[in-house]
Parts: sequence; structure tokens; C-alpha cells
Amino acid sequence: MSGARVEITYCVRCQWLLRAQWYAGELLQTFAEEVGEVALRPGTDERDQGVFRVVVDGTVVWNRKRDGGFPDIGELKRRVRDHVAPERSLGHLDRAAD
Repeated sequence: MSGARVEITYCVRCQWLLRAQWYAGELLQTFAEEVGEVALRPGTDERDQGVFRVVVDGTVVWNRKRDGGFPDIGELKRRVRDHVAPERSLGHLDRAAD
């Protein structure tokens, strides 16, 4: 497999699968050449209660509990980009961050 591996862990009890799928689709569309895989990982045991975490090649780029809720898609794309293609511009998303 070439490209980065993105893993999205979501709370099953909270019914966040559709949210995880949407983020996965957005990341695959934006980073089609840089990402080799987006895996959806259901959090099913007690320690996964309320989990929503995005990991790129082993580095946590978003954690709902640490970062305060769910990411704006622009912010998530910037954080993923910083790991998979730091030199790449995200156009209007980068301008919105300034």
C-alpha cells in the first residue's frame, strides 16, 4: 500500500458511523493521491464510550475529548494535510485559517 493510512475510530453507542463515513469520504476526495487507506474502526467497548478520533500513520490528529467536539472539515483537512502533504495548498481552506 502506498500513501498514508487514516483511521477514524467512532463510538458505536453514540451512533456516529454516518459522521465517520462523511469525514472519510471528504478525506479520500481531497487526498486521493496522498492517502492509501481510510479505515473506519467502531469503538465498541466501555473505554471507547464517546470516542471520535482521527489518526494518520499512528499520530492522533483529532481527538474529540482532547480537542473539544468534532472538527470543522477544513480544520481536519489542514491537520491531515500537515502529515501527508505539508507543502500542499488547500486553497480557500488555507486562507480561511488566517
